[in-house]
Amino acid sequence: MKFVLFMLPVVPGTREERRRLRPIAASTDRFQSMLRQATELARVADDLGFDMVTFPEHFLQTEGLEMGATPSLYAHIAAQTRNIKIGPMGFVLPGWNPLRLACEVAWLDQITQGRIFVGLARGYQTRWLNPMAQKLNVSATMSDQSNIDLANREAFDEVLQILKLAWGDEAFSFKGKYYEYPYPYETGTFWKPVKWTQEFGAPGEIEDGVIKKIMVVPKPYQKPHPQLFQAFSVSESTIVSCARRGIVPMTLVPWLPNLKRIAELYRSEAAAAGYNWRLGERIGVSKYVYIGADKQDAYKRAQLGSPGTFFYDFSSQFGFCEALRMPEDEEKYPSGKVPLPPSEWTIERMDRCGYLDAGTAAEVRKRTDRLVEEVNPEYYIVNTDQGLRPQNECLEELRTFAREVMDHYH
Repeated sequence: MKFVLFMLPVVPGTREERRRLRPIAASTDRFQSMLRQATELARVADDLGFDMVTFPEHFLQTEGLEMGATPSLYAHIAAQTRNIKIGPMGFVLPGWNPLRLACEVAWLDQITQGRIFVGLARGYQTRWLNPMAQKLNVSATMSDQSNIDLANREAFDEVLQILKLAWGDEAFSFKGKYYEYPYPYETGTFWKPVKWTQEFGAPGEIEDGVIKKIMVVPKPYQKPHPQLFQAFSVSESTIVSCARRGIVPMTLVPWLPNLKRIAELYRSEAAAAGYNWRLGERIGVSKYVYIGADKQDAYKRAQLGSPGTFFYDFSSQFGFCEALRMPEDEEKYPSGKVPLPPSEWTIERMDRCGYLDAGTAAEVRKRTDRLVEEVNPEYYIVNTDQGLRPQNECLEELRTFAREVMDHYH
């Protein structure tokens, strides 16, 4: 397996400090503390042999809980590490100008000499995506097959199509619903130094004295482009789409029988598209891991960290608690009709369904052994509590996990 460290990251602070310093994310001192902690965790992960370090892309998070990241952070982390790959999980495509993103990724990949990967996401947070995607008339979505959801997917698909064209070796033209290249597409783009570009530019750029095709440069260091991931997928339609496109889904499905079913679906759909992958290959899973003196000690750590804070107070409000469903829930809380109530959003349930692995090192190893036997995913994301619990505890847990668990599968 390849191991991935995931950070939100979080502006450090207790609940009382967040209340007293609101909005804590506007504090330069606290923001600098977050950067130092995230950089230190990335360095340690690099030294321990983690394969990748990743962050989500979110903005306007005044509470400081999920600051996300920008390409500048990836460049910073790359400069502070040696081997570990860096990237987002993922770029929210409807919120990006595709040419700008294609250029940013290519530059990062060249600067790091191939240490960049690219996670893709559709976006579920209205606070920041709606303003950023307003010119497309596209909104955040919860994958509910509504008109909003379908428009979001349409924009996502178009931006992804443009990215692949932009990273290709030839100049291209494109006309879609949201973007067209060159602009305007029908007449081409007026360009004064025609002779210069005809002689030294990309073949096909100039036609009848105007720009009729464009080419993004530089090209990525990795060919044809960095590895593509889908950020934290749950729906079967997303799994199918990833399989057909050769994209690696990082799934939030925790219950092992359901995860195995998703992995089998991915493999069969990939085979139909011409890819011959074994079960679990090019599949990722996301876990919270807490190794303590015993199960209760591990639960205490989880309650103080992301599962007890970030999940309960924040991500569950976006429906992520549905990932905690167990087969026996169907009778009491039928899927699609009755959501899991807050009384069910417990650390014990998270552990029971596999959303987190908590216990002694031996217990976590046993759970991981079963995961490998049943699915053997290629990627394993380890979530960290950076900014929510003391930094020394986060570092100690990372080292313990690497020594007691990761090294047995790496």
